[in-house]
Amino acid sequence: MGMEFNKETFRKDFTFKNSAKAIKRFPFPFYEDSYMYSVNMEPHVPGPNGTVFEPMFDVDEHYVAEMHDRALVLAEDPLRCQSLPHMTLAGWDLLELIMESKARDYPEWFELHKDGHKWHWINRPLGIDQKFTFLDESTLPYGPMEYITRQSQGDFTLQDQRDDNLWIEAGMVTTQADWSLDFDIGMSFHEWHAPVPRAHELGVFDRALKFLLKLQHGAPVRRFNWTLTVDPLLDTSPENYPKWGPMRTDIRPENVGERMYLRVELQTLHRLPRSNAIAFPIRCYLIRFDDLVTIPKWGRRLHRVLRDIPDDLATYKGFLRNRDSLVKWLSRYDDGAPTSAGWMPD
Repeated sequence: MGMEFNKETFRKDFTFKNSAKAIKRFPFPFYEDSYMYSVNMEPHVPGPNGTVFEPMFDVDEHYVAEMHDRALVLAEDPLRCQSLPHMTLAGWDLLELIMESKARDYPEWFELHKDGHKWHWINRPLGIDQKFTFLDESTLPYGPMEYITRQSQGDFTLQDQRDDNLWIEAGMVTTQADWSLDFDIGMSFHEWHAPVPRAHELGVFDRALKFLLKLQHGAPVRRFNWTLTVDPLLDTSPENYPKWGPMRTDIRPENVGERMYLRVELQTLHRLPRSNAIAFPIRCYLIRFDDLVTIPKWGRRLHRVLRDIPDDLATYKGFLRNRDSLVKWLSRYDDGAPTSAGWMPD
């Protein structure tokens, strides 16, 4: 695909940067000029060429740097990856799904060769050449879920389905927006979504759970979620709040464009074939305000969304204290013109 992987950091000196191509294909999450929580799921089918929807699991210019950052997080805190014993089969399901998808969608970077249960996996960007026996943990350096998610952008959780509910019982979570796998593991669907304002009263999670319990293998779905963050820090976990929480106080009118980032999660859900568990990949994308407003439609729309969002949602999204500064800065990019429907640039 003729793409080079960036040498960049998501901490300390923050050298992360989106190329012009990455800006244009950024998954802007707002379909209209206002925002309210909703189920907003759609089939996860291949989208237009060049978008993040084209492959099953998007691999972009940040891949190698993100995997390096994940390794740093895990070295500091191994509990960011956990799997209860009964979820091992789901881990193998996830490994197969990701390996097959990447080998199909990016054959120049990834290869998977199968001879019965004897598998050979090649990951060229990370320099991995691994022969192993499928379903035999002793033939991999980590458990199957940890092994493949150390090579996959975004966070991952695995939900077991039983008693007409979903239970989060395995995951690799190092790029999350202020939630903790160590705290949530073992919780039911409604329990781990408890902090979300308004959505419970609106019945959003009741409808979502009913939908997901019927999710079929081979028919994945997707949705967007979003928040705002200061600087391109991937690891905004509760465990590290003392590091990133005070950064919110550093925003001033003159540095909004450079230091404020829209953080978008492309969330997909996949029914797994052997375990009947549900895999929940949560892919994080970052774009600084200075780059976002180079797409005129996005600058107009983000101004209107942040200006009009209810206070409790602004608090949950983490930007209430800075909203006035953000809205004022964005207002210069809103000329009052109407915006077209959907999230794609005009």
